[in-house]
Amino acid sequence: MSGDTMQGATDAVTQEAILATVTGMIGEIIGEEYLDDLDVTMDSVITEDLELESIEFVALAEKLRDRYGERVEFVDWIAAMELEEIIGLTVGRVVTFVESCLT
Repeated sequence: MSGDTMQGATDAVTQEAILATVTGMIGEIIGEEYLDDLDVTMDSVITEDLELESIEFVALAEKLRDRYGERVEFVDWIAAMELEEIIGLTVGRVVTFVESCLT
């Protein structure tokens, strides 16, 4: 890959791209048919609006790591949170976390 191509790949990792990727991952985890009935936005609360449970957080962590590599340590990030923070976790906060790991 040329240097220009690599730079283009880095530029493509925008919040919108990460949101689309995370939304797709959530769809794979909870089922596309269920996701079709939801409007996933940056403000969507993962446990309340999307109804992800703890085992599904693990699946999301695996998918994030598979997609973005070891730089995105979702499990460590979640482990450092208080229970209330996890319960109120939004898709936007996950997107911002992923973005911060990639920059």
